[in-house]
Amino acid sequence: MASLENHFKINPDDLISNSRIVFKGINYRITVLSERLIRFEYALDGSFYDGATEIVHNRNFKVPKIKAEQDDKYLVITTKYFMMQYAKEKPFKGPSFAPDSNLKVKLVNTDKMWYYSHPEARNFKGSAFSIEDFGSETSLSNGLYSTDGFAVLDDSNSMLISNDGLMYTSNKKRIDFYLFAYRRDFGLCLKDYFTLTGNPPLIPRYALGIWWNRDQIYSFSDTKKLVEVFKKHEIPISVLLLSEFWHKKDKNNYNLYKTGYSFNEELFPNPSEFVNYMHELGIHIGLNLDGSEGINALENNYLKMCSELGLETDKVIPFKVLDANFIVSYLNNLIKPLDDIGIDFYWLDNKEEVTIRALSYYHINNYKQNKKNRGMILARNGGKSSHLYPVHYSGETKVGWDTLKYLPYFNSTASNIGLSWWSHDVGGFKNGIEDEELYLRYVQFSTFSPIFRFSAKRGAYYKREPWRWDMKTYAITKEYSQLRHRLIPYLYTESYKYYNTCLPIIQPLYYYYPELFDEPNYRNEYYFGTELLISPITKKKDNVMNRTVEKIFLPKGTWYDFKTGKKFIGNKRYISFFKDEDYPVFAKSGAIIPLAILDENINNTNSPSKMEIDIFPGSSNVYRLYEDDGISSLYKDGYYIISAIDFNYAPDNYSLSIHPVEGKTGIIPDYRDYTIKFRNTRLPEKINIDINSKLITDYKAYISDNDLVIEIKGIDTRKQLNINCIGNNIEIDAVRIINEDINEIISGLKIETLLKERLAAILFSDLDISKKRIEVRKLKNAGLDQLFIKMFIKLLEYISEI
Repeated sequence: MASLENHFKINPDDLISNSRIVFKGINYRITVLSERLIRFEYALDGSFYDGATEIVHNRNFKVPKIKAEQDDKYLVITTKYFMMQYAKEKPFKGPSFAPDSNLKVKLVNTDKMWYYSHPEARNFKGSAFSIEDFGSETSLSNGLYSTDGFAVLDDSNSMLISNDGLMYTSNKKRIDFYLFAYRRDFGLCLKDYFTLTGNPPLIPRYALGIWWNRDQIYSFSDTKKLVEVFKKHEIPISVLLLSEFWHKKDKNNYNLYKTGYSFNEELFPNPSEFVNYMHELGIHIGLNLDGSEGINALENNYLKMCSELGLETDKVIPFKVLDANFIVSYLNNLIKPLDDIGIDFYWLDNKEEVTIRALSYYHINNYKQNKKNRGMILARNGGKSSHLYPVHYSGETKVGWDTLKYLPYFNSTASNIGLSWWSHDVGGFKNGIEDEELYLRYVQFSTFSPIFRFSAKRGAYYKREPWRWDMKTYAITKEYSQLRHRLIPYLYTESYKYYNTCLPIIQPLYYYYPELFDEPNYRNEYYFGTELLISPITKKKDNVMNRTVEKIFLPKGTWYDFKTGKKFIGNKRYISFFKDEDYPVFAKSGAIIPLAILDENINNTNSPSKMEIDIFPGSSNVYRLYEDDGISSLYKDGYYIISAIDFNYAPDNYSLSIHPVEGKTGIIPDYRDYTIKFRNTRLPEKINIDINSKLITDYKAYISDNDLVIEIKGIDTRKQLNINCIGNNIEIDAVRIINEDINEIISGLKIETLLKERLAAILFSDLDISKKRIEVRKLKNAGLDQLFIKMFIKLLEYISEI
């Protein structure tokens, strides 16, 4: 039997739990991994499994504090979080109600009780294989987040992994599952989950830029023209995905042979030249791979594979992903030649779940042989510790508002099972109606999503290229596409937090306000990293008002509109009105947002030599900016840099310092130009700037809109930059009021100016809502069109709901 390389091997010691926390009988074994996590096993033959599985890669936890009591009949284990009771040797059978259970766990200091086969009715769900044909929430698997405070992870039917790293199935029936009993400490539940399964990897920095894919035939010449047009229209692109047409096909019918692993030399005469050309432009290459048809004779290494596998040379080689000989030959003869010419990652487009799970495992682990290229794939969600195999492909989604409305909820529930890296087709992939408003809202949502990927089915009338729309749509798309690219320093730091501390990049608002889960107006809101809150727009605008009306809940504290800087008091519900170019993004009080300033190579995703840092007032804060080379695995050996951006706030005194605090120098540019933007801030009476206590005067300070902007060039990134702004009432403390929105709406309507003044007098008066409605209706006699009357009546209804 062929064997995998050493980098696939598993340390068996990681899978063995300390004997002090293992309680074993003839047919049962119970292991207390943490104060919140228990493993339950039951085997009629008395044999138990101690190796790795698809889900579990580590059971060697630190020994928790427990109290165990037992006699011949019962075992009782108590921790800070739970009390477990088990009738020894009794099968794990589910009763009709908890008191009769042979196995039950009570959460300490609560009335919550778990028992075997508990229905977990209050589980907030997890994720799905894809959403090509999404339906109700029942299509989602269970997650770990539950208002009951417990959740089960079943490992009974998972594929197993040998110490040599080979994945295989077992015919032996076993009961093997994990109970998370965490009460309300969901963050600690996730910590235990990632300790058990492995931390999510740090994805390459370029993956946070903009991806492009069209299901069409591209040649090298076509791709050159494509990226030139992107550059001409100033739209960044960091990933070029090639669909199935990159590889060899039947010359008479390009729709044949979905499976292929060798470049079509008619389209790409010199694949290495193609890859190098794109890399020089800052663009990375992903190739579509679909092994469903097996390996045919068109492949460059077909004969070699037949020889290695002992197969006849006139037949298709079956794609047997769980055959050790096949997978070794597959990696060596099909994937390695592509790796050698610099292909960055692979889009595993198989639609069979077991195949996806196995391929995802093998491809990610295959990267470990070479620290120069950090592992990443694009694939549907296999559902077994899938956070280990980013990025996830949601399938060929339908064009339409229904799909867009579902995506924020879908991304949020994925966090319940530890997933962050879902990738969706911007605008939808197929069918539906091409609509500029839908396209815009998709672009804006994708700007504040983990992955931003333009994609569409083959067809002349799918418009994903921003420049194919009208000038307004193009201009807004360009603005948000560039903003997405500029956000990479922030997003990469949040990615590092996800890898290092397992803090999901998207956290639904209902983690902190569970009652909002049942309120559709607010359930889709989510935190985007530690500094931002998003309330996505997923419905059409009011065409008369020419705005989308959004009901928003802002959590406790003070919040600022990310674009305008307007201030909002938290723990309140708001009605807001958004024009096409606007989007509900809020920064917390004291938020620090590092942004890249785009350079001549607009596709560049490396650590920038020019950076803007947006500082929001109201609170002190420290943001630890993470940077490394963005593509290799050398960060695991300490080749990274963390810079502290430390903001000390007082209403009349701002102090900001930027300095390296961890890692190695030489990772980022030695010198950097900074644009510091203090939001909602007046020009202070005094500004002091120093580097390592040495005062500097070569800087610019000015007001732009309502922001104080300070520009400083050539700052040594190995030293500490200090900025101090002093003055009376330098913070602009204007709170957003709804009258400003209403006034803008009235101003933009095509009605007589005198009618606008009469409308304003009514709407801004002290009359109650019912009397305002009456007065608005009376304006019909003054010539106000019924269409506008209906709009203002609806507007008053919105206001009454606040």
